[in-house]
Amino acid sequence: MWQGQDKTWLHYVKDIIAADVYSAVFLASYLRQGSLKRSYVPALEVIDLQKYKVVTDVKKVGKALRERMHIPFVFVVGKN
Repeated sequence: MWQGQDKTWLHYVKDIIAADVYSAVFLASYLRQGSLKRSYVPALEVIDLQKYKVVTDVKKVGKALRERMHIPFVFVVGKN
């Protein structure tokens, strides 16, 4: 992909690693927008071993992320 080009990866704030400033700014704005709109929630599931349930409904996953994450044996996993 970058054959013949010497790229230096730089570490920016909030653990962003990018080859140039423009890529870092784009990634930071994308991550900020995703966290504000919570667009990552449909890609997650919550495994609740307290209730012996796997929560896959988007609204219930969002609710579990807000209310049940402090409880032991409640895990967030990706739907891959």
